[in-house]
Amino acid sequence: MELIQKYFPDLETDQYHQLAQLPALYKDWNQKINVVSRKDVDELMFRHVLHSLAIAKYIGFPDHSQVIDIGTGGGFPGIPLAILFPKVKFTLLDSTAKKLKVIHEVVEQLKLENVRTVHSRAEEHQGKYDFIVSRAVAHMETFTYWVDHLIRNNKNPKTGRILYLKGGDLTDELKKYPQARVTPITKYFEEDFFQTKKIVDLKIR
Repeated sequence: MELIQKYFPDLETDQYHQLAQLPALYKDWNQKINVVSRKDVDELMFRHVLHSLAIAKYIGFPDHSQVIDIGTGGGFPGIPLAILFPKVKFTLLDSTAKKLKVIHEVVEQLKLENVRTVHSRAEEHQGKYDFIVSRAVAHMETFTYWVDHLIRNNKNPKTGRILYLKGGDLTDELKKYPQARVTPITKYFEEDFFQTKKIVDLKIR
């Protein structure tokens, strides 16, 4: 939790305690249902929670906005973001039911009232959202094809965006998207793990 305190010194006490519970909850559940690699579960706060919270450094979601996490897996980045933004509604979508079972139990333990889960493929889900978040589930062109119908049409310049956590050289992948903004996570976190990690901000509405 030292890194969380370092980079998020203004957390409310409840938020700090919720984040602090995550390693034990995932370690326990991971023994029953494997949602995080064994290597990563021992570094959960670093590789998953802090990585997810890079989005919170980049953007503040408006209160009462709707955010969907596509291919949430074990609940990242959705659960850490839901802790930091308690007045924002988060939908965590995945096509694997057993992963959603773990998320549901974690949400119950943390008493998160702003999270719901959906068992579906992105392209089959019906709903409208202000923001889409995800961690590198597909090539950007494929991803936008899956999720384009989920973005709400409105005139708010701050919404209608995909916030995508991805690593490596994205030059070729983003050629079709000159409007995309790419921000290195090292702008916010100095650890070597984040050297190749980026936030891709793509406004599509």
